[in-house]
Amino acid sequence: MLQRISSPRQTKTWRQQLAEAVRDPAELLAMLGLPATALAEMLPAAQTFALRVPRSYITRMQKGDLADPLLRQVLPGAAELVEVPGFLTDPVGDLAATAGKGMLHKYAGRALVVATGACAVHCRYCFRRHYPYSQNSAAADQWQATLAYLRGNPTVNEVILSGGDPLTLSDAQLASFAASLDKISHIRRLRIHTRLPVVIPARVDEEMLAWIQHTRLPVVMVVHVNHANEINAEVRRALARLKLAGVTLLNQSVLLKGVNDDAGALADLSEALFNASVLPYYLHLLDPVQGAAHFDVAEGRARELFAALQRRLPGYLVPRMVRERAGAPAKGLVV
Repeated sequence: MLQRISSPRQTKTWRQQLAEAVRDPAELLAMLGLPATALAEMLPAAQTFALRVPRSYITRMQKGDLADPLLRQVLPGAAELVEVPGFLTDPVGDLAATAGKGMLHKYAGRALVVATGACAVHCRYCFRRHYPYSQNSAAADQWQATLAYLRGNPTVNEVILSGGDPLTLSDAQLASFAASLDKISHIRRLRIHTRLPVVIPARVDEEMLAWIQHTRLPVVMVVHVNHANEINAEVRRALARLKLAGVTLLNQSVLLKGVNDDAGALADLSEALFNASVLPYYLHLLDPVQGAAHFDVAEGRARELFAALQRRLPGYLVPRMVRERAGAPAKGLVV
């Protein structure tokens, strides 16, 4: 019988857990009781796009199963090195939408801040795996360029913190940014796109909740969960704390071959999210990023899955299926 690694309640701080994330493919295989023969296929891909996965996330994987849906999201493989026509290094036109250092402005009323290039987990399908973070991270200059842009653009009413993962930054940095946004009268909301409360639930601590509750801005947090097995008791506790702090919780997923391309898996995900106080928001078709073509689900199959999901679930648990296209004025609904 397949078993998960024992997962005692974490006592280490989120920073300690972030620093101790597994980066060695051999260590990951050993932790999961997987054969070392898989290492030869992993190493070239890991040299191109490094492995990084928190130990708390690994505890949710099934030992001995190379097809585990959580493992597949983070496991480097030879398929990443195959160049596939139509799969690009900038699949959604981020570079063309750059409006300043760390600032992307694609859609009316909203501006996205690439806060940092750091992430707690390196997802192999990441649409920004080739993004030039070294020249485009907003926090590098203490937000000066970002804030100047926002002050000068009164049509922007919602700021989206993205990355990388913005919650890898310190709470002092985030509190400073939120306090500066508070002084810009036309900013109405702060949205945060993050994987941290899921992969390292300890990130939701008193310091984080303090600055969230202090800002005048309504805070929307869009977490990223692709499979119900990612949500355990610690994740539910972390999300409950955010909800009690007044945060609106939404989820975005990516439809991934071999991970969640099954109507039952998608329905279970929506149910697990709702039980954790999170509403399903988006189900993205894969962005065609170079190195991730093996995760792609054909649009026809995606439509079939979506129809099956609609038959199984009430409407409020069915995420919108979307595809982002470079240069489009909004994400496009697939169905």
